[in-house]
Amino acid sequence: MSTSEREPIGVIGTGYVGLCTAVGFAELGSDVWCIDIDAEKIAALERGEVPIHEPGLEEALERNRERLHFSTDLADALENARLLFVAVGTPPTYSGDADLGAVHAVVEAMPASDRHALVMKSTVPVGTGEAIERIFVEQGKEGFSYVSCPEFLKEGTALADFLNPDRVVIGDRGDWAGDAVEELYRPLLAAEYGGQGSGELVRTDVASAEMVKLAANAFLATKISFINEIANVCEETGADVLEVAKGMGLDDRIGPKFLRPGIGFGGSCFPKDVSALKQLAGNSGYHFQLLGAVIEVNELQKRRVIGKLEKHLGSLVGRRIALLGLAFKPDTDDMREASSLVLAARLQAAGATVAAYDPIAEAAARPLMPGVEFAADALAAASGADAVVLVTEWDEIVSVDPGALAGAMAGNVVIDGRNALDPGAVRAAGLVYEGVGRA
Repeated sequence: MSTSEREPIGVIGTGYVGLCTAVGFAELGSDVWCIDIDAEKIAALERGEVPIHEPGLEEALERNRERLHFSTDLADALENARLLFVAVGTPPTYSGDADLGAVHAVVEAMPASDRHALVMKSTVPVGTGEAIERIFVEQGKEGFSYVSCPEFLKEGTALADFLNPDRVVIGDRGDWAGDAVEELYRPLLAAEYGGQGSGELVRTDVASAEMVKLAANAFLATKISFINEIANVCEETGADVLEVAKGMGLDDRIGPKFLRPGIGFGGSCFPKDVSALKQLAGNSGYHFQLLGAVIEVNELQKRRVIGKLEKHLGSLVGRRIALLGLAFKPDTDDMREASSLVLAARLQAAGATVAAYDPIAEAAARPLMPGVEFAADALAAASGADAVVLVTEWDEIVSVDPGALAGAMAGNVVIDGRNALDPGAVRAAGLVYEGVGRA
């Protein structure tokens, strides 16, 4: 299918997943109708302003302005496209279940139709597709098709991930809609599936597709918590976790990815999806013991930072602590479940003054971190600090000269929460270095 023949699509929800998906399909040549209830956001997107920080996204949106259509009216998408990709938020509720309010609002808004399909990009519990199909029948919309097509985009590399997927998962009922979604992704699939890309195709049932997303994220979170546990044992035994992780990762059954110890995972996916899968299992009558431990270890990692500071400084009352990096990972302004939020709150509760710097996420962080002093750069944050904690390994922060850091600080303690600094260089500057799992 040439770009001129590519199927137009609708994308409902212009948050992180929706916008990256829309721009990605526009890059492939599809006309895309992007729908959102937030009129201000739609107006900004029409002006070419991207509301999130994602490398390359603004440029790609500009390149594809003619193919991207933004509206608050669902009718625009229904009129122009038969495939409607749903990319609305499914945040965790207090119980840990996914909040499907936005998903059900979309379902309610759909008209009766035998030519449209909902394609679910939002991460939803297993069984959601079946429930939606049941609602369609109850409301006389049984002609509406349904496809589960989970996303696997990583913040910071989302567009590259979209255009170079390792797999495309499509869960459907074997009708036209699943075939149409497969055809949309065809150029990104490997040659054996008729494409020019590298993606493997997983064509399966709806429930299995829903489970793939939750299981994949839960497993990656488990790898992180596992290597953090190993790091903690390394600290007690004198081993270096970076050497251990290297030795482990060379086993191709394990692989090197997600074996980077630190102060725990955050972001919009891992905490939510681990909790959702644990809750789903519980609701189904199964106690998922392993995921309980994964969550607990992740919380303990943040507490260990406080313990390390107290080991070097004693009481934190009246101490000034600088947090360098606030976003949950580099190359994003996403503050969801960021470790910095927990650290700042616990430090303040312990009586410390907290200064902070992030090159991109300050605007998102400010309303979430009352009482924190925000600085213009890393050295300004470190000025007069008794200790510095590297929270997010932005290149700009990691490349700060240790001598300049030592000159700015009042104390000499550096906690490297991401094992991203050169311990030798930090110590040569007269500072006390402490990483994660590095005795």
